[in-house]
Amino acid sequence: MENRLKEEAGKLLKEGKVDYIVGYGKGTVNLRTSPLITNKEEDLEGLVINPFIANNLSRYPVELKGRVGIVVKGCDSRSLTSLMQDKKVKREDLIIFGIPCEGVVDLKKLAGQIGAEIDRVTDAEKEGENLTLQVDGSKKTIPFRDVIFDKCYGCEHPTPLEYDVLLGSEVTPNLDIEKSLEKIKALDDMDTPERWDYWKEQFSKCIRCYGCRNVCPACFCERCFVDVNMPQWVATYATWQDNLTFQLIRTLHVAGRCSDCGECERACPVGIPLRSLQRKMVEEVKDLFGHEVGIDKDAPPVFSHYEATDPDEFMK
Repeated sequence: MENRLKEEAGKLLKEGKVDYIVGYGKGTVNLRTSPLITNKEEDLEGLVINPFIANNLSRYPVELKGRVGIVVKGCDSRSLTSLMQDKKVKREDLIIFGIPCEGVVDLKKLAGQIGAEIDRVTDAEKEGENLTLQVDGSKKTIPFRDVIFDKCYGCEHPTPLEYDVLLGSEVTPNLDIEKSLEKIKALDDMDTPERWDYWKEQFSKCIRCYGCRNVCPACFCERCFVDVNMPQWVATYATWQDNLTFQLIRTLHVAGRCSDCGECERACPVGIPLRSLQRKMVEEVKDLFGHEVGIDKDAPPVFSHYEATDPDEFMK
């Protein structure tokens, strides 16, 4: 897949069919990858495809001017489709490289499994159902599905639904919904005071870095409400009450646009389980409106239209 991506991306740049390639490059830290955005053919040798490509790249075409060749996994493609529905990107300006995805490694889980810092892993390779590692010079093998992100257990579309070039064979969903929603179920089982105390504790840790907002493809407002001072919705300094307000409003703003990519939680430097909020809203939107994000690019966004059959009990 990696070699084919380099070949196809090189052709696109050489023939002037795209202005930029957006993909994954090797990160500066061991086992990590980072976005690689380039318009130079020589940079394409740095493109990688491996089990550590965690970033959702779909937010970048919104800011880039011109035609873009972009690499997407299943959840990323749904985010990209949602952006098309919201008229933030045009389909004709994109050439999409689809990556069939069996899951992405959660480095926190991996560190727990090997009982060592990630920096001590010098090599890692997926071999069938296992991940083979070199840790301090010794070979270690662990089940691959033990170290993927929770979201991956519930991924119903591991093969991108929208693509121009599919870089590999389609992947059949390998679902474990119960495991994917384990943390959310635990929150559902709490009584209201207990859940309130839980979130108070979590949002007391927030440093208001806005990493969750900045990494989220569904957060595309030119000016975020937290940056408005007339009226001022939240204080400029971090308090748990204002942190909670920020996250609740953000959750409502991305309702019907969240693909459960989990980037908000992955980006949080203090480990707040933000996916639990977002995934709960995904479930609510699906139950209330039968809407799943990014499935049909020609469908209107769920909250931008109405149907004659929509329930109207709220108007009583």
